[in-house]
Amino acid sequence: MTQLDARPQAGEAGRGDAPADGGVRGKGLGGNSVGLMGSAVIGISTVAPVYCLTSTLGSTAGEVGVQMPAVFLAGFLPMLLVAFAYRELNKAMPDCGTSFTWTVKAFGPRVGWMCGWGLVIATIIVLSNLAGVATSYFWLLAGEITGSGSIAALDDSKPVHILTCLILIAVATAISYRGMTATKGIQYALVGLQLVVLALFVAMALQKANSGEFTSSLHFSWSWLNPFAVQSFATFTAGLSLSIFMFWGWDTCLTANEETIGSEKTPGRAALIAMVVLVGSYLATGVAAQMAVGSGSSGLGLANPDTSDNVFAALAGPVMGPGLGVLLFIAVLASAAASLQTTFIPVARTVLAMSTYEALPASYARVHPRFRTPGKATVTAGVATGVFYTVMTLVSEHVLVDTIYALGLMICFYYALTAFACAWYFRADLTRSVRDLVFKGLFPVVGGILLTAVFGKTLYDMWNPAYGSGSSVFGVGSVFVIGVGLLLLGLVLMVVMQRRSPSFFRGEVLTKETPALVVED
Repeated sequence: MTQLDARPQAGEAGRGDAPADGGVRGKGLGGNSVGLMGSAVIGISTVAPVYCLTSTLGSTAGEVGVQMPAVFLAGFLPMLLVAFAYRELNKAMPDCGTSFTWTVKAFGPRVGWMCGWGLVIATIIVLSNLAGVATSYFWLLAGEITGSGSIAALDDSKPVHILTCLILIAVATAISYRGMTATKGIQYALVGLQLVVLALFVAMALQKANSGEFTSSLHFSWSWLNPFAVQSFATFTAGLSLSIFMFWGWDTCLTANEETIGSEKTPGRAALIAMVVLVGSYLATGVAAQMAVGSGSSGLGLANPDTSDNVFAALAGPVMGPGLGVLLFIAVLASAAASLQTTFIPVARTVLAMSTYEALPASYARVHPRFRTPGKATVTAGVATGVFYTVMTLVSEHVLVDTIYALGLMICFYYALTAFACAWYFRADLTRSVRDLVFKGLFPVVGGILLTAVFGKTLYDMWNPAYGSGSSVFGVGSVFVIGVGLLLLGLVLMVVMQRRSPSFFRGEVLTKETPALVVED
């Protein structure tokens, strides 16, 4: 038996054309632009491993102490289980709308619309944060290279910082606008640089640990990998929320499925490869750093509150020396810049799919005739990111920090919905074989339950003003207000679109529970 893709070929169908079987439509994107390795590299790049490590190593150590590597493993588990759900759904429906399209097919248009909104708003928050980090490291690196503290201090000037940030966003938008081929070529170099520098850091950190140069050095213990050794469930979930953020972004491999060679299988395999590379990098770096400087809250300790939000800036010189230490600054800048560019992929293609299926205005369904990219969606995402970051920076640094804390809520929201959508969509297949039961049912459901639990616990913790920056609104934590407020904003926009595009919300465009593939003998 062979499976015939029921979707129109790229360019054959667009908004307003007769829907293919089940309503699935072609978008006109440039097909066969990325292979297995390129797709995996894009997934790794979106996650931004060096940036994630420098911004969360210290915070995680501050929450769970020496159990930090165990929490990395615990965060990897639900992500791996959800990755299997993405792989199975992609085999049946290789659609660039991914979570949006799949949840519509499983649960209907309203749940699907909110799932798509969760992905879009999470991506905008991350893009703005990545741009800010890239800007700070740009001036920090310029100061290191020139040996001028005054140049490094330019980042402290809001006008200079914002202008530099907007320039970086514009450059990243332009590269993404030009298509997957341009994106892939740049990412090979930037991801390769990150992994090489991380490997060098790990080797030198282990050498420092063995030499006993730092008084806070620790001997490795297998107990570091035991999540049950964490002191309390509250601290475990706080660390787990940070860990989940560190793996977010691998699903970009799936979002680029319509532009990938072998769209049914290659993106799923690439996502799994990216996940393995990421967890290996995180464990190696976390263990090596902890052995070298410990996880204390003073001196070079990872949990030192003065340096925990940017660990590599504090460890670059002591661990790698003044000559090689600059490589770590370059790697963080490369990580943030690379992720800034590739993170446009999921948001632009999700918006493209939502518009193609009439869930958003028709103008976002346009694909550039030469570059075969969602041009308007990409530019809009860039503009939204620039506006969001500028406004948040001018309003309050605390608000900007709290939007990042609220990000975990969005991630758990749309990942969990997608995992449950897999089990529900394939519910008739679960009794066909052990493989179907495990990969289409058991793994996705367990992954979805774990992320739902983190979502609920995070929502509960966010109510406390002490969560995040410590700001509050009428006694309620500002992180809770921002997180829930953004989800409610999605509901309002959905109601507006329901009036403008009733056919989608009546299930007439993308039909619920209809197979996307025709099976013929």
